[in-house]
Amino acid sequence: MSATEKSKTCAVLSLDRIRVAAADFAAAAASMQKLLGHAAEVGEEDATIRLSNMSLEIVPSEQRTEGLCGLAFAISNAQAMHRTCERRALQPSAPVAFAESDTRGGLIEGRHFSLSVEATHGVPVSLLEYTAKPAHALQHATKGAITGLDHVVVRTTHPNRAAALYGARLGLDMRLDRTEPKWGTRLMFFRCGDLVVEVVHNLNEPASDTPDRLWGLSWRAPDIEAAHARLSSSGFSVSEIRTGRKPGTRVFTVKDGTLGVPTLVIQPPARDDN
Repeated sequence: MSATEKSKTCAVLSLDRIRVAAADFAAAAASMQKLLGHAAEVGEEDATIRLSNMSLEIVPSEQRTEGLCGLAFAISNAQAMHRTCERRALQPSAPVAFAESDTRGGLIEGRHFSLSVEATHGVPVSLLEYTAKPAHALQHATKGAITGLDHVVVRTTHPNRAAALYGARLGLDMRLDRTEPKWGTRLMFFRCGDLVVEVVHNLNEPASDTPDRLWGLSWRAPDIEAAHARLSSSGFSVSEIRTGRKPGTRVFTVKDGTLGVPTLVIQPPARDDN
């Protein structure tokens, strides 16, 4: 096997799912269904809403708190990636096989393992390889529904440490590293599939060993007027639609009903080459 072929077996393919903890599981599942405009697959221990490029998994909070609580990346080869994570001091747990049926009767199986939260600087990260996964077409049952995730935001007090984790150790493609004094931030964009892991550092905070934290989500809506009208009529408090920071985008903020997660809805530009 060539070096190029070996590197492909140790690659992160996409952000498969984001976990969010809920103090009131049933209410949270109902709220996120309304927010995203898609039905959840509700099980005994979690509820999953599948979008075009990832899934949102809602889990009960043992501490009765709410918010983002984990990232799960899809990989091509669990055995090879596990060895790579060991070499890169990510302290992976032993791979575990899983098999389950989804609500449509399809079989989902594969292997997964977690990385040490100390090695990932406080952000829970797991990696999973699918050996069987049914393809599900995204159902646009609701006008103005969210179609997918645009980016997930990680806040850090140590940007160089975060750059080493997501770029060098996990192997995500860094597309942007920009310090913008007028915004008071340093922004780093890591491409993962067709979405972005955005790492943000507040320039007013000195670099420290404080743990990083999952912070916010930006959802895609191809028709932002329809999405804005749908959420407004569903009882969400939303801002006015405004021009986004990225050229060609329009955005609005969802101010409540998001399980404590800062939430933006974005209409991407006609062509997105992030």
